[in-house]
Amino acid sequence: MSIEIIKVGPLGPYDNNAYIIVDRASGQSIFVDAPLESDRAIEAAKGTDVQRVLVTHRHGDHWATIDEVKQATGAPVYCHDADRAPYAAKVDGTVAGGDELRVGEAVVRVLHTPGHTPGSICLFVETAGGPALISGDTLFPGGPGRSDSPEALRQMVSSIKATLLPLPPETVVYPGHGDNTTVAAARREVAAFDAKPHPADLHGDVTWEG
Repeated sequence: MSIEIIKVGPLGPYDNNAYIIVDRASGQSIFVDAPLESDRAIEAAKGTDVQRVLVTHRHGDHWATIDEVKQATGAPVYCHDADRAPYAAKVDGTVAGGDELRVGEAVVRVLHTPGHTPGSICLFVETAGGPALISGDTLFPGGPGRSDSPEALRQMVSSIKATLLPLPPETVVYPGHGDNTTVAAARREVAAFDAKPHPADLHGDVTWEG
């Protein structure tokens, strides 16, 4: 297995992360997210053949330099159809949950995890170091992503439980901002969250500890 994930960050005022999923054997790669200061991620991708640019969700801090990234890589831009509208003129195609994207001999699996936004996606891939998940703003160490309503929080927690927690416990989680975590840690944190009562209107910047 020659797949590697290059993490570039923190970038810009919101401490974003950008990622390069690269197959060292073939040189092919996928570029994930385009925050401010993406010149550092563009530099990290040099020497690889970028097959596509994937944006994990529609919030502007993940699209801030999409024009520069597209020009530098020459690669088409993809996102989930539900998050396409704000950037339709910049999007070349869409992905859906269950799609399998080739990078060299490896497969990157698209997981649709609505809640933070309707079209939020995560990306699962087996790397040389083991299973890995690029989680966008759906899952972080200590909590889910920000939610705009109680319904959005419930949907995001449901997405995490149904789609992310069943992944192998050793899966390393690479979020859209900040430090990495693991699926094993997330399982423990979500279990602690579920063991406590919560107000019906809970949403916003929520932590698993409550």
